[in-house]
Amino acid sequence: MYEIWLVMNIAWEIALGLWPLLLAAALLWTVLLLTAWRRPGTRWRPAVLPAVGIGAVVMLAAVLLVPGWSRSSLSEMGYWVDWANLLTVAGGFGAAAWAWAWPLLAMRREGTPV
Repeated sequence: MYEIWLVMNIAWEIALGLWPLLLAAALLWTVLLLTAWRRPGTRWRPAVLPAVGIGAVVMLAAVLLVPGWSRSSLSEMGYWVDWANLLTVAGGFGAAAWAWAWPLLAMRREGTPV
């Protein structure tokens, strides 16, 4: 349980250092959502599955790339907390990709390439 608390504290400290960037991303995403919501012809439901696919691809890429970014490797992950952290970080990247892709794909017109 201590390891989980430690990871949560580390994530909080990292977020504190990046709060201007996180705030800007949240504001831009809100503007994107409002733009998609107000635009006539936005097709939310058909855009869900392609957006989930994009999120899954980004999550898989993050699982493979994040250990290298932290100067580690998948072979050094021997503890369940390491895997939980990696999957959580990769899930965060995948969720962010999905959240940005969904309104963009929903605003796409029929016949327009992705």
